[in-house]
Amino acid sequence: MAVMAEVSATTGAALRGPASPAPAPMKESDAEKLRFIEEMTSDVDAVQERVLSEILARNADTEYLVAKCGLAGATDRARFRAKVPMATYEDLQPYIRRIADGDRSPILSGHPVSEFLTSSGTSAGERKLMPTIEDELNRRTLLYSLQMPVMNLYVPGMDKGKALHFLFVKSETQTPGGLAARPVLTSYYKSSHFKNRPFDAYNNYTSPTAAILCADAFQSMYAQMVCGLCQRHDVLRVGAVFASGLLRAIRFLQLNWEQLAADIEAGALTPRVTDPSVREAVAEILRPDADLAAVIRAECSSGEWAGIITRIWPNTKYLDVIVTGAMAQYIPTLKHYSGGLPMACTMYASSECYFGLNLRPMCDPSEVSYTLMPNMCYFEFLPMDTGNGGGDASQLVDLAQVELGREYELVITTYAGLNRYRVGDVLQVTGFHNAAPQFRFVRRKNVLLSIESDKTDEAELQRAVERASALLRAHGATVVEYTSQAYTKSIPGHYVIYWELLASGATGAGAAVDRETLERCCLEMEEALNSVYRQSRVADGSIGPLEIRVVRPGTFEELMDYAISRGASINQYKVPRCVTFPPIIELLDSRVVSSNFSPALPHWTPAQRNDD
Repeated sequence: MAVMAEVSATTGAALRGPASPAPAPMKESDAEKLRFIEEMTSDVDAVQERVLSEILARNADTEYLVAKCGLAGATDRARFRAKVPMATYEDLQPYIRRIADGDRSPILSGHPVSEFLTSSGTSAGERKLMPTIEDELNRRTLLYSLQMPVMNLYVPGMDKGKALHFLFVKSETQTPGGLAARPVLTSYYKSSHFKNRPFDAYNNYTSPTAAILCADAFQSMYAQMVCGLCQRHDVLRVGAVFASGLLRAIRFLQLNWEQLAADIEAGALTPRVTDPSVREAVAEILRPDADLAAVIRAECSSGEWAGIITRIWPNTKYLDVIVTGAMAQYIPTLKHYSGGLPMACTMYASSECYFGLNLRPMCDPSEVSYTLMPNMCYFEFLPMDTGNGGGDASQLVDLAQVELGREYELVITTYAGLNRYRVGDVLQVTGFHNAAPQFRFVRRKNVLLSIESDKTDEAELQRAVERASALLRAHGATVVEYTSQAYTKSIPGHYVIYWELLASGATGAGAAVDRETLERCCLEMEEALNSVYRQSRVADGSIGPLEIRVVRPGTFEELMDYAISRGASINQYKVPRCVTFPPIIELLDSRVVSSNFSPALPHWTPAQRNDD
């Protein structure tokens, strides 16, 4: 009890902050998890030194560390830094290909590679295979287990109801050597850690496991939606992995509410759901309920979808969904559908490794920072402000050495055998929890629009869209989705931005916004872009007027369907912020309802040449 009191008084207060309400009595299991966070973050350098030594010891005889790096069994930081270079996926691809083809010798990892985790293929334009090992699941499961004890400090009572989380698997493939290749979440959901998990009141899902594990996206979504509707009063949080996934679920409800209501009224599942295990699982929940069917029809038939989440699931306390990075542009739409519910971003992870937690999960999305847990892997950071574009390993700094306010590229060394691997994420240090730095996700590296010498990254494009879309508010419209391309078929080339609009009223968004306003949006975007872009437009004439192409509603859903048909994971799918693949551009262009160009030159003077 003394331990719980100490944890509640120190960890709880530190995580909640001075303005938060007093905590409810804490469970012993929660206190243990919070104490673990305190222990891991109190001396991160010692933990990191131990982690690196463990990784190098277990992988000491691998071909990569012996033949490539000449490490000769050393496990200390000094020789690691001197011998092991930074690596990109392209550097490791020959080794990974051999493992995928069936070579079982210790190439990257001293432990057997159990499967490959695939990237979604939307961030860098290709599907990557990340080798993983069996005990990596233990580390992922541990990080998952820390989320709700932290959340309970801010939103107590989450063990008194259920979570409506739209979770999906992707049909896996096999490498030529017989190893499974699948997205990281599919791996987790199909693992015994998830399928045979003990009951956890904090993670009591409305969705049956059989529905989550169904590879057919329609059947899985339909079953999860009908079960969530049947348990509407039990739902305390609604979520998906990414914001785009939750919006896809809302769109599914818009398209299928009549059939869902009919099924609930009859107590029988539509024949469109054919998977026997899914039908059996849903049958345990679905009962005839004419009153519930009437509620669904009343709420969905009016055509007014503002606040639909809290109208259907009235006890929802927050949305559990990632809205950082490129997902930030979904925040206004989520607010529209949820009636302004808080949005909790709880964890930072990737296919390569799981990294850390948001210890203030109820903060505003713009303030989200993640505390990297030093037991997950060995972290290093490449400063972004040194002009070191190619990457000089001598400039890498350890987790305990990062500086407040600076931006770094994340570099990791994992138990599975990735050594000084450049993840491609750019992070900014925002503060510290104990001795552990906290980071804001800034952007993915090398997601750029470029016509000539200009370079526009994802974060800058996001800011320009936000600034321009403010002009739509007077017309009751918002940008619900966007992407872009550097159009070079004309001379000079120019930026093309594709917008899908949502109107708040009954009038279609395209009709609600006039051409003059959309042209002003083009110019507003140009004014928000960097001085190199504006110089190219004004002084050099090397970039033409920015163009906004408005596409018809549902276009970006078609874009996701196309990506999924080509192997992307529904869980990990993110709309690419720049598109270059001709079939995708053709799809977008075939859905354009209006094309609008910037009507004037943006502001630029020579004095601004070096200000960005």
